[in-house]
Amino acid sequence: MSKRIGILTGGGDVPGLNSVIKEVTYRATENDCEVVGVRRGWEGLTHVNLDDPDSKARYILPLNRDNTRTIDRYGGTFLHSSRTNPSKMKSLPDSLRGQEFPQAESVKGGVKSVTYDVSGQVLKNIEKLGIDYVIAIGGDDTLSYAARLDKLGIPIVAVPKTMDNDVRNTEYCIGFSTAITRATDAINRQRTTVGSHERIGLFRVFGRDAGYTALYTAYVTNIRCCIPEYKVNLEKLIGILSTDKRKNPSNYCLLVLSEGAQWEGYVQREYGEPDAFGHRKKYNIAEALSDEIHNRTKDETVVSDLTYDLRSGAPDFVDKLVASTFGTMALDCVLEGKSGLMSAIVNGRYEMMPIPDPKLGPRKVDVESMYNTERYRPNYANKTGLPIFLTKA
Repeated sequence: MSKRIGILTGGGDVPGLNSVIKEVTYRATENDCEVVGVRRGWEGLTHVNLDDPDSKARYILPLNRDNTRTIDRYGGTFLHSSRTNPSKMKSLPDSLRGQEFPQAESVKGGVKSVTYDVSGQVLKNIEKLGIDYVIAIGGDDTLSYAARLDKLGIPIVAVPKTMDNDVRNTEYCIGFSTAITRATDAINRQRTTVGSHERIGLFRVFGRDAGYTALYTAYVTNIRCCIPEYKVNLEKLIGILSTDKRKNPSNYCLLVLSEGAQWEGYVQREYGEPDAFGHRKKYNIAEALSDEIHNRTKDETVVSDLTYDLRSGAPDFVDKLVASTFGTMALDCVLEGKSGLMSAIVNGRYEMMPIPDPKLGPRKVDVESMYNTERYRPNYANKTGLPIFLTKA
């Protein structure tokens, strides 16, 4: 039976998103299905005014083999993205002004704020667009609203992406391999500069709540790391770095830190307005550590923020392989009439798993098995029998 599929990408972009979009479109057309691209993530279903041709053209893009033929050669997302949360919107788009929607009030710092739940409008737009199935590609924030739509009865299938690799129910998320590849290349390139000036190199990578990106980068570059799941001791950390530097014939050392990493007594500082999912930007932990090193030793540092560079450019082989396969799995799920499921890798094998429960939050590094808390580096022992990504969903 022919189906009309709406596909969207939400949150931060990562390499591999376009491979999912292309794979779904190609296989859908082979199975007499129609694919509609919803632009700018969930915003495409909250802001679109289907009675306005200009608005519809901005947010709704019919997909076919011609306009998706080459998109998998590039990074980013062909459908664009946003961090819109339809259940907690701070303001209403012009087309919805004056309409009644459920509201929630909160008070922070003595300031009251109101958010709107426009899920009812999302359901109306899905119905007016004639969409039979939604395929949502995103991280834990985007997929938290996918779980909401599932509970509201919308047939939906999810595909996990985030270079943080912290979506539950899967061992792998699209974008992770490319992020580690980019980080490894950048760190190895900068060794020459850090070594030439005999300094301590501090590298900041993404990882607000989970330390997978920093941990795996450290694993393959054989350097120290700090992750959000474990607060290090500052004096001990600086002592280890100073010893590493002194023992290195080139008189330098390297450390990679997750953006959410902390040490004992450190208060994580944030700035800016919270996004649609309540997250504020964090001050650069590598800069803060650099100041501490300067204050306590005579060692000089080089601080490098790798964050956005890791999500730029085309995907590597692993991300193209996984993204294409996840897209195929999602389309199979649609054709079989299944819903509420997510493409995943479990025990090293491709599986369809339930869309994660948002109340559980992001998946975290298992410190006991994966992180050496004495040496502030990955654990390298006892890997026999583990799946390829060394962790379990």
